[in-house]
Amino acid sequence: MLNHKKRILVLGIGNILWADEGFGVRVVEEFHRRYAIDDNVTVLDGGTQGLYLVSFLEQADCLIVFDAIDYGLLPGQLKLVRDEEVPKFTAAKKVSLHQTGFQEVLSAADLLGRRPRELALIGCQPLDLEHWGGPLTAPVRLQIAPAIELACKLLAQWDSPAKPRTAPLPASERLLANNIDHANYEMGAQPI
Repeated sequence: MLNHKKRILVLGIGNILWADEGFGVRVVEEFHRRYAIDDNVTVLDGGTQGLYLVSFLEQADCLIVFDAIDYGLLPGQLKLVRDEEVPKFTAAKKVSLHQTGFQEVLSAADLLGRRPRELALIGCQPLDLEHWGGPLTAPVRLQIAPAIELACKLLAQWDSPAKPRTAPLPASERLLANNIDHANYEMGAQPI
């Protein structure tokens, strides 16, 4: 009997040039650095690609999205939103242009009849979205590890557990080039 595992997309969206707006990209980057995943799982830095992401969603049964979301909470608070609630939060209180794009991505995949069946949005309440070129603020940066833990729990529930890497991720397999990866990009920036 063939093992038909769910196709899972782990997606980080946001803009690393606007302080906490880069949360989703930084989380998916760190997740990829720390964990190895099965072939049925795709890890993607979605950045601000908007509708270009539709083709990735069409291929996924399950979707985990990391993003900075204005939930109206205290800065740095994480919130997990599931399934039918996800579109509501990607539309409400937009903190940047890419969120409009992501709601459109979900809608486009839905119209095509190929939206992932299971959705999980792991959002973090931003503190600063105005600091051009600035790093993640401390309360948001501290949520990278807890956001990854939430994603690992979801992956385990979906029968595709992430496994800690036994060797460092080779530079050639990083999601972001060295000049914009988290350590190098924010090295000279002063945290808030």
